[in-house]
Amino acid sequence: MQGLFKSHLALFVVQLMYGANYVVAKGLMPNVIGPNGFILLRVVGAASLFWAILSLKREKVALKDFGRLAICGLFGVALNQLMFFNGLMLTSPINAPVIMTLTPIIVLILSAVFLKEKIRNLQIAGVILGAIGSIAFILLNKPGGFASGQGDILILINATSYSFYLVLVKPLMSKYKPLTVISWVFSFGLIYVLIWFPSSMEVSAVNWSAISSLEIFQILFVIIGVTFVPYLLNVYSMKKLSPSIAAVYIYLQPILATTFVYLFVYFGLEDYSQDMTWQKILCALLVFTGVYLVIKPKKSPKPS
Repeated sequence: MQGLFKSHLALFVVQLMYGANYVVAKGLMPNVIGPNGFILLRVVGAASLFWAILSLKREKVALKDFGRLAICGLFGVALNQLMFFNGLMLTSPINAPVIMTLTPIIVLILSAVFLKEKIRNLQIAGVILGAIGSIAFILLNKPGGFASGQGDILILINATSYSFYLVLVKPLMSKYKPLTVISWVFSFGLIYVLIWFPSSMEVSAVNWSAISSLEIFQILFVIIGVTFVPYLLNVYSMKKLSPSIAAVYIYLQPILATTFVYLFVYFGLEDYSQDMTWQKILCALLVFTGVYLVIKPKKSPKPS
């Protein structure tokens, strides 16, 4: 039971970091650094930290598993992150999370197809309830609902890519330590990001001498707090939890992202705020109820 609590706590911390990322990263792009260059810094920084720790105690990986690790690097690092930052730059930090709520639905389908995972009726009800609350929350936040255009499409690609990653990485969790898996996943992801030419171009275009200490802190927060820590916690949690349960925590992102929007306004930083109403509080309750239904353990049959 204690292991399950730690896994759920890890997933909550992940979403807390991601919620802050919507406003932190948005405020840096594209004036300080372009989205592709930002991802290159994220992946280089996080991969270096992962390997620095892993070098203390290496774990041998079977040759047959490198193919899956390479695919995980594509969907879980390169495609996922590049699409997210490019999409976030083009849309609102209080609009983007709505598309991320599609992830648990995609993961449920993929888990049923590839992992033969059985889906309970209660989980389906939780996914639907959480989706309704999250979508309604964002529609209330932004008059007119979805921001049309390329940004939303890129966020959708990101959500789909991340869903594939959650399903593909699960079998590796039963064979290796989380740090081993994520180190190799980021190594392959770094190769793909380096191949993507705009990444290095945007890093070289940064005027480092003009960057303020606050902006340096924000960049480091994205590299460590939004990349290194969450990816490690994600793979740790999946030792005990299924991809479907890990994905449903994404329903917290609209609530957490909006919370950080108001915190930024309070401290006089970027202003993406809108008025909070009782309707939005009701939507938040729907989201939390949906999360509870999905993560609620299955009742054991009573002994006869």
